[in-house]
Amino acid sequence: MKKLPIGIQTFSKIREDDYVYIDKTKIALKLIERGEYYFLSRPRRFGKSLFLDTLKNIFEGNKELFKGLYIHDKWDFDKTYPVIKISFGAGVHKNTSELIKTLRYILEDITEKFNIECKNVDDTRECFKELIKKVHNKYNQKVVILIDEYDKPILDNITNKQVAKEMRDELKNIYSVIKDSDEYIKFVFITGVSKFSKVNLFSGLNNLEDITTNSKYATICGYTHDDIKTTFKGHLKGVDLELLKEWYNGYNYMGNKVYNPFDILLFISNGFDFRNYWWSTGNPSFLIELLKQRQYFIPEIENYEATDSLLDSFDVDHIDLIALLWQTGYLTIKEKISDEFGVTYILTVPNKEIQISLNSLIIDYLTQQRGEKIAYRRTLYTMLKESKLDEFEKTIKTLFASIPYHNFTNNEIQNYEGYYASVMYAYLASLGVETITEDATNKSRIDLTLKFKDRVYIFEFKVVDKPEGKALTQIKEKKYFEKYQEFDEIYLVGIEFCKEDRNVCGFIWEMI
Repeated sequence: MKKLPIGIQTFSKIREDDYVYIDKTKIALKLIERGEYYFLSRPRRFGKSLFLDTLKNIFEGNKELFKGLYIHDKWDFDKTYPVIKISFGAGVHKNTSELIKTLRYILEDITEKFNIECKNVDDTRECFKELIKKVHNKYNQKVVILIDEYDKPILDNITNKQVAKEMRDELKNIYSVIKDSDEYIKFVFITGVSKFSKVNLFSGLNNLEDITTNSKYATICGYTHDDIKTTFKGHLKGVDLELLKEWYNGYNYMGNKVYNPFDILLFISNGFDFRNYWWSTGNPSFLIELLKQRQYFIPEIENYEATDSLLDSFDVDHIDLIALLWQTGYLTIKEKISDEFGVTYILTVPNKEIQISLNSLIIDYLTQQRGEKIAYRRTLYTMLKESKLDEFEKTIKTLFASIPYHNFTNNEIQNYEGYYASVMYAYLASLGVETITEDATNKSRIDLTLKFKDRVYIFEFKVVDKPEGKALTQIKEKKYFEKYQEFDEIYLVGIEFCKEDRNVCGFIWEMI
């Protein structure tokens, strides 16, 4: 079997050393033939850098690397183009001085690669502009510009608004050169995690086509389930592929859903252990900072209805949590809705890895129960799996009682009625069981539905001054259970939280 390209982003190394490679050259050829300026947003470790390097080798005419691939006999490799490739992926830029230093290194690399000079090395913008023109004139051929991780210096400082804005302005100074150098350019491809705002970062570059949610390029990065069943067939012998799909598939860019390559490669390398491979490589601390800035009702994150303008936005001055969750891969598109009001998208978590990890992080933020949460989750799962709801009630009462008092006083959470439902949702969603929030019926919406193979739990939450039993009454009056008649066991669970006690004060359930 071929070797696994874990951490390898160099196309030539993958091809020459016989690593697994999923052929993306059909998509690359389509891009080259139908346009010139492209932008692509994908989460980290999704294969953006490898795709850029594939483009580089196509334009540089390295035909021998493409033997057996789609593009091999469909592209004129004898006609080559000079390629300027820029990446901001390495290291962390803490201030603009470090960014300027990186830019100068990048410009030095360009001068060395093409054996040309820049008159004004201290002015990065003018130097970059000069180099593009000189490369064009030297080779009498238009230039290809590939920019990887264009936004990383900004995202490195996303919780420090002032520094992030300074990074944005410095990068804008560089990217504006592309617009001014159009007569010398053959092809531009820019990738990053966040979706750009043309006004803030690419001012004037109106011909930059965003293909992030273009169905033609939905699988430009990542592995499809067909890739899993064919190319990785030997590597995944004996693996339950449906369970693999449940854990790691689900990223939707308006075409076939894809896996993050990093998850699959690490899953195979670690002997088929289901773990949170991709999540563990990131630093989602920025999510906590954004949660602190606004009291989000956590269940609303699931099935959130977003507009095109929200998903397209990346504004340092006003960072939207939902937009950032979508752009960084913690949410994906569940459904696209087109009506007289335009296009909207229903968002959801892509898979079990993110469902468990994201809600575990939210539990830390809401409860500070970093140590205890594992035991609570295990107990809650067991009680629900075995339908021991009396024990389940005792567990959630203990859970709320153990939340540090300062968590209420410091954050004024006692005035935030959605807090209790948010804690319950985060814990139940972190169990990895199918969870539906704001579950629509023909009469109303169920607060939370939890599905096991043979049973379903329907939860209604209410915050009250004293227990009244209205939560269960609402489930029964609105006949929420009618939606799930196919299940052997249906449990109706009404939970009431008393503000003064900051705990569960009413817990009534029935099985039908």
